[in-house]
Amino acid sequence: MQIEFKAVKRELQGSSASRRLRRAGQLPGIVYGGASAAQPVLLDHNELFHLLKKEAFHASVLSIDIEGAKETVVLRDTQWHAFKPQVLHIDFQRVDAGKPIHLKVPLHFVNGENCPAVKLGGCIISHVLTELDVECLPSNLPEFVTVDLSALETGQSIHVSQLSLPAGVTAVHHGEGDPVVASAQQTRGSISAEGEDEAAAE
Repeated sequence: MQIEFKAVKRELQGSSASRRLRRAGQLPGIVYGGASAAQPVLLDHNELFHLLKKEAFHASVLSIDIEGAKETVVLRDTQWHAFKPQVLHIDFQRVDAGKPIHLKVPLHFVNGENCPAVKLGGCIISHVLTELDVECLPSNLPEFVTVDLSALETGQSIHVSQLSLPAGVTAVHHGEGDPVVASAQQTRGSISAEGEDEAAAE
């Protein structure tokens, strides 16, 4: 299901105008990219505040209805107040159905409590990454990527290259190497217990 929300074109510009609009419960934003010019918009602050709480809103192709004209976009940036629960500005980028997009999607970790590293090794699972940069066509964009920890053993790690990605989706990472996604780390208690066992065996 595609998330859709409404906006109107924003005529008034400048910081003083933006402050007045925010006091009236409106959220200034902009829609940019593609062949069209950037379009300043106004959105309902409360509606967007609640949408921003949804994980899918950050990693989905969205539909914005600007005075009856619908555009396909992704969320690119939000500016928050330093201490109030208030969004000050929001940016959306237009997407083309035929062109790949680059976006971060959340990682969902499953079966961690049942893996050998936890059940037999007394380890804790360290989630080194919580989101993954991916590139794909808009229609192939996953809301999240599942990381199956069921086979993880003590001392092992899961790397980006080991993730099972949906068809048409590739991982993007900067720099060399194969980044670690999750690792099994022994707790101090399990390490000392191992040492006691070894001493008893001697």
